Amino acid sequence: MDVALAKRQWQGLKARLEELGVRVVVVPPVADWPGTVYPANAGFMFDVDAPRAPAEKRFLLANLLPSRAGEKAHYAKALANEGIPTEELDPPLRFEGEADLFPAGDRYLFTHGRLERQRFVPAAAWPPWRRVYGFRTDVHVRKLLAPRLAPAEVVRVELVLEAHYHGDTALCAFGPNREHLLAYRAAIAPHDWPHLARAFGAALIELSEEDALRYAANSFTYTPPGHARESYLVMPEGVSERLLAQVRDHGVEPVTVDVSEFLKKGGGSVKCMVGDLGIAVE
Repeated sequence: MDVALAKRQWQGLKARLEELGVRVVVVPPVADWPGTVYPANAGFMFDVDAPRAPAEKRFLLANLLPSRAGEKAHYAKALANEGIPTEELDPPLRFEGEADLFPAGDRYLFTHGRLERQRFVPAAAWPPWRRVYGFRTDVHVRKLLAPRLAPAEVVRVELVLEAHYHGDTALCAFGPNREHLLAYRAAIAPHDWPHLARAFGAALIELSEEDALRYAANSFTYTPPGHARESYLVMPEGVSERLLAQVRDHGVEPVTVDVSEFLKKGGGSVKCMVGDLGIAVE
């Protein structure tokens, strides 16, 4: 890994977000848990778009992979420093936060896939093995959270490509009311795609394979409070001009940032690097 380049790219993303008016809360680094560079997995903020004082917010901490489990206490401390209370799910239930549960218009999208024990298995190729990763969120979490999100519908979406192991690598709701959707069809189970297409209609932008591989869906939507006509989508640098034009056609300004070192070496892009704490009021 090119550490110097990664640091420059991280600083560049932070600076760009601040230029757009985002207040950035930096999670303190901890050597034992380098995965904290991807705080989208920290958990899930209920009513993320509702202006609330920190003490009135509700943040559900994620249950991460065993290799990242130690991050939970670190995130809880960082949130407590901001005055944001946290709660937890039962430990056996795997849940990786807003990466797999996020608002999209007047509904929520809940993404899940087959859970696997991460391991190496033989393969008729070179090298003669492959790594099995599986997906990250247990489908049973939906039954627990859907009543708390009612009356909004919680749409279940199954993921089928391990390269798109979280929903936020294949789907991105954006715009002033998160009413538009970037979606990569090949990463979605065939039986779930028609529901998405019907639900979003012309508001859905289907991603090409080229843009999907650049994690175009792993983008961060931001609309300054009180400025509904001034909406941005912070996207990874390198996505196609066609996609940028499609985003503009939906009334949103794309902003590209180079975070290639994080995608190539860590499997995450812009959205993975941002945990959305919503709108805060004093």
